[in-house]
Amino acid sequence: MSSAARALFVSLLLVMVAAPQALAADGWSLVPAGGGRPAFYAEGAPGAVLQDTVSVVNRGGRAVTVRLSGTGATVTFAASRVRVPARTRADVPFTVSARGDRTGEIVARDTTGRSRSVPLHLRAGGPPLFALTVEHVSVHPDRITYDLVNRGTTTLVPHLAVHADGVFGTVLDRAPRTLPVHLAPGRRLRLTEPWRDRPALDAVDVRLTVTAAGGAHDTASGSARFVPWGAVTGTTAALAAGGALLLVRRRRRRTTDLEPEPPRTEAELTGAVT
Repeated sequence: MSSAARALFVSLLLVMVAAPQALAADGWSLVPAGGGRPAFYAEGAPGAVLQDTVSVVNRGGRAVTVRLSGTGATVTFAASRVRVPARTRADVPFTVSARGDRTGEIVARDTTGRSRSVPLHLRAGGPPLFALTVEHVSVHPDRITYDLVNRGTTTLVPHLAVHADGVFGTVLDRAPRTLPVHLAPGRRLRLTEPWRDRPALDAVDVRLTVTAAGGAHDTASGSARFVPWGAVTGTTAALAAGGALLLVRRRRRRTTDLEPEPPRTEAELTGAVT
């Protein structure tokens, strides 16, 4: 063996010896389950839910507790907080939605602040998906609240139309207008539509219609009953007071009618007078 080859062999040996010691000093590591993968790679149709498993490997002599999170994509773990005993491996399944091509990380952080991460690469094959839903419509005294959800794979700029019918016909009709939002894929947004001139006394059904590019559209409804409780309370109180007054008068009149006559003081004479 030449001197150059001998030096290279010694260097490789030192690296091989030093690597496990460095890993042992750190105590734990984060790797894709199954081994042999430097990163997570997932591919599926737009909107598909993809599954994989991450492993927390504890080679140390003490238990370690880590919290798992994802960056760059919406990742849901079977357990976001994991306690791994000494010299044990914990496999944690997770799901991620394929909503466009994304690059992110699976991250684990222990109680001392040390963290480990594994790259995550997502690819959504097929044509772009345009999908939008409006949910949780709620009618309040001065506003209408609702949720917009982007169910597709592209960012959307929604348009909103509002229509409301009361007992005697239409009470609100707003033509479609562009909302000042850019809704990213998978994002849910809570919005408010002002309605300060709503009827004081009516039963209304409200319908929201949202549209966006690519044919995305959805419709949802809500209902409410508007009653002027202040006026109703005042009227009820007045009627109650009038009824109470009438009842008192009737009782007084009945008491007067039933009062016994006072006893007579004159002596009543019977028999013949001589």
